[in-house]
Amino acid sequence: MTKEEVIEALKSRQMEEMLELVEDAENGYLQELELVESIGLVYDRKLNEALIGVLEELGVTMIYVKEEGEND
Repeated sequence: MTKEEVIEALKSRQMEEMLELVEDAENGYLQELELVESIGLVYDRKLNEALIGVLEELGVTMIYVKEEGEND
């Protein structure tokens, strides 16, 4: 998915907080994002992967943390 497709998908699902993340990344206000890999940012797996890809393309570093109780 392109950045524009991701933004349209987020808009159509009214995911305002995720749209704000993209906007913050575009404006240079977001450099790092902590994320539980098994949970992601959104429920839709394809959209989640695309959103993470867009954020990374915008220079955001993903810091993956373990979910409480998750073993190595």
